[in-house]
Amino acid sequence: MTVLRPNRLLTRLARQEGPEDVAARRQSGLKILLWSTLAALVIGVLGLAEPIEGKLHDMRDRLRTHAPSGDIVIVGVDDKSLEQVGPWPWPRMRHVELVDRLSAAGVDRIFFDLFFNTKAPARDHRAFVNALDKAGNVYLAAMRVQDQATGLMRAKLPRAEYLKHAKVVSVSIRYTSSNAIRRMAYVNTIEGVKLPSMSAEIARVRGPADATFPIDYAIDLRKQPFISAGDILSGRFDPVRLRGKTIVVAAASNEMGDVYYVPGQGQMNGVFVHVAAAETLKEGGAYHWGWLTPLAVMLAIASTNLFAHLRSTRRAAVAAGIAIVTIGPVVAEAQGIVYDILPSALLLSATAGARAWTRFRQSYKVLGNINSVSGLPNLAALRDQVAAPNTVIVGARIRNFAEITSSFPIENERALVEQIVARFALGARGAQIYQGDEGVFAWLSTPEVTGPDQLDALHALFRSPALVDGRPIDLSMTLGLDADPSRTLPNRLGATLVAADEAATEGLRWKVYDPAKLADAEWKLSLLGQLDAAIDSGEIWVAYQPQIDIASGAIIGAEALVRWSHPEKGEVSPIEFVIAAEQHNRIDKLTAFVLRDAVRVAADFHARGIGFDVAVNMSARLLEKPGLVPMVQRLLAETDLPAERLTLEVTESAAMSSGRASIRTLEEIGSLGINVSIDDYGTGFSTLEYFKKIPATEVKIDRSFVAAIDRNGSDRLMVRSTIELAHSLGRSVVAEGVETPEILSQLAKLGCDRAQGYLIGRPMKLDRLTDMIDRRTIVRAA
Repeated sequence: MTVLRPNRLLTRLARQEGPEDVAARRQSGLKILLWSTLAALVIGVLGLAEPIEGKLHDMRDRLRTHAPSGDIVIVGVDDKSLEQVGPWPWPRMRHVELVDRLSAAGVDRIFFDLFFNTKAPARDHRAFVNALDKAGNVYLAAMRVQDQATGLMRAKLPRAEYLKHAKVVSVSIRYTSSNAIRRMAYVNTIEGVKLPSMSAEIARVRGPADATFPIDYAIDLRKQPFISAGDILSGRFDPVRLRGKTIVVAAASNEMGDVYYVPGQGQMNGVFVHVAAAETLKEGGAYHWGWLTPLAVMLAIASTNLFAHLRSTRRAAVAAGIAIVTIGPVVAEAQGIVYDILPSALLLSATAGARAWTRFRQSYKVLGNINSVSGLPNLAALRDQVAAPNTVIVGARIRNFAEITSSFPIENERALVEQIVARFALGARGAQIYQGDEGVFAWLSTPEVTGPDQLDALHALFRSPALVDGRPIDLSMTLGLDADPSRTLPNRLGATLVAADEAATEGLRWKVYDPAKLADAEWKLSLLGQLDAAIDSGEIWVAYQPQIDIASGAIIGAEALVRWSHPEKGEVSPIEFVIAAEQHNRIDKLTAFVLRDAVRVAADFHARGIGFDVAVNMSARLLEKPGLVPMVQRLLAETDLPAERLTLEVTESAAMSSGRASIRTLEEIGSLGINVSIDDYGTGFSTLEYFKKIPATEVKIDRSFVAAIDRNGSDRLMVRSTIELAHSLGRSVVAEGVETPEILSQLAKLGCDRAQGYLIGRPMKLDRLTDMIDRRTIVRAA
């Protein structure tokens, strides 16, 4: 079987969506689409993107820069003209001369982007009317302007006597929100009369009333043919250059005003705007689609990107969207079609960005769910899956995996995993196999393929060693199963590993997890939550098991043992809650409670003149904490209990495995005069040399060796040697688990110092112990 590499696995895992995942993704996609569309509509309706849109138009215009047709010639009243003829306004006779000279040159038509609405001498009026009649091709300008006195709009028309002798065109213009002129009307209505715009009339194009068209500023107006009006009046021009041309007479000096910002080309007189608009129409015109049509198309593309199942379809949609807002405008404007792209670009970028972010988060999550060495999905990936109701979870543990791979390079570990997975694949029947840490593997299966025979057969596959780099590797494997669909997948996964561990402990090949254990597990977890409250409420109390001096038979002390009387569960075994508290770092308060009670009891006996020693069990974890010794010192000082009356017991295994810090703590305790006892001696792994290093004053022999010394020679020999060794080192010996007079008799013969067990007394409440001491109870050997 080929182990998937991360890039291939990422795609597979990303596609493993359950119904809830699909529904959540669709709902998220709808929200993204709704808000993105709303934002794009607001930007489009309010025109918020016009400044940026204009800059983009200018950039595209520079890609298509071309010269004007040359059919239109501007005769400009420029600074040169003003110097030659005089300041503006000129007498009407100067305009008569212009019309006559231009007509004599054989021009096609004459347009005045100047206003003839002021008074003039009657002779000049008649001369101008005659010139208009004689030319027969003159167009005069009209527009709506704002009255500076009233603020109202009013018409600025040629004088009435000229209207019968010349045609009238509108030179009104419209600004964008960024004070640029980008569109021109075909027709403007002035005083109820529909007048063609100068640019439409120059181009001989008719359009709907008040409809506009975009101006193509890719036309390089710096190359627009231009002649100074002064040269026309002085006759210093070549008539051939003007023959058949359309002439526009207009202001061309900044002193005359009429200066505008021409997009992409800088400050120019208004006549250049009209000429650019006329050239646009002469080239075939331009159509403005606005922003709404591209947005509708982009909405379809964004929906495809968000909701299409196939990745290829989504990619094609995004590519089309990018083309629409980048290459599309350039191609379209070359064909005379202009549209605004920013609302569409916003919709595309928002939806594609959200989709990409979602994909990135999903990919990041998937990459975090992949084993970096093997490329297999890890157990975190398995926990994210949705299991069918009849799913059986199979967990396997290669018990010697860490030992095997600890000396392997990554390549060898990967090769080993591939062989392991190839064997598991035969039992997984095509299911995805997941790899955890330290040789854990798992997969989802069905009851039909996880019967006893199939599991035995799968286990048998691991009897033959794996071959890695020419080396045979023996694999120790056990299986665990969970078939309970009522719990969550993570809980069931943990249950399979528990079952696999139990199978190994019990010498089985596989084991099915028993859900009945779940209640016990929940109870154990709840213990920790109730522990502190139980101490405060008195549910937890201290029992005392008496110890006797074997030689005299008198009670000389007791071991303090914690007990829990639960109001619902009854008596809770100390094994349950003490071990749980120790494993979860909750042992401090419990130990402090027992120690405080034990010291108080011993102090009370001491105050009555009764010699009484008390022993308290110490957790190995507490030995590593710096607060233990000060706490013991404080308790002794508060109760006036002599230090030698207190014994702190540490198990042999804890004492042997403790670090140097724990040994120092024991030494410090011993230096205070407090006794240190090695509890459960004989069950650990101590050596004589290490035993000598432990600063103990007492050895407590485990009950497993004491229970049979009256009939088992080996146990008797072990107890004798321990007593002799302890005495040779100056330490006393306590035997626990003394239940018969015969055992007590043997201990006396062997020279044991103290005894503890059911023969002397079970763990009891303080009042009963006090009664035994007061009655001077003697327990003697048989």
